Amino acid sequence: MNGVPKLDRIDLNILVQLQKDGRMTNANLAEAVGLSASPCLQRVKRLESAGYITGYGSQINLAKLTESISVFTEITLVDHRKEDFVKFEASMRKVDELMECHLVSGGYDYLLRFVCRNISHYQERMENLLERNIGIEKYFSYIVLKSPIVKHALPLKALLDFPQHARANCTHPDDQ
Repeated sequence: MNGVPKLDRIDLNILVQLQKDGRMTNANLAEAVGLSASPCLQRVKRLESAGYITGYGSQINLAKLTESISVFTEITLVDHRKEDFVKFEASMRKVDELMECHLVSGGYDYLLRFVCRNISHYQERMENLLERNIGIEKYFSYIVLKSPIVKHALPLKALLDFPQHARANCTHPDDQ
């Protein structure tokens, strides 16, 4: 970890708080993590420059804008050379409807998540991908009927070695 700062419980709490509300003011963030405003802002800037914070964004309620469907798609490639994976991934980066692309182990090569207007739109997208000759041997589609659980914040307390006393002082969106 050359030049990457070691995180303490306050840094981790800053990350947890910003996941909860990336638009919170520095004053509110400082209060939430137990710092004054200036040191808090310095820590946030340090976390950003070290790459721990990679951006800020909005979560959009798509259902208020339009009807849509989510589809998970299993993709199996024809060949499994490095260049086949590179070609497939490069082509997939250009697909606007593709929200996630994961190279996985198991019975297929990739698990993708698409958001489309409807089933016809998804099918058009898949037919277009097949016509591009990017190495797709076969695909299986799973249309999402309901998403009872969708989390946007990472479970930092569970993933990182938070000492028990630090966990007590670190609130998380899931704790509310």
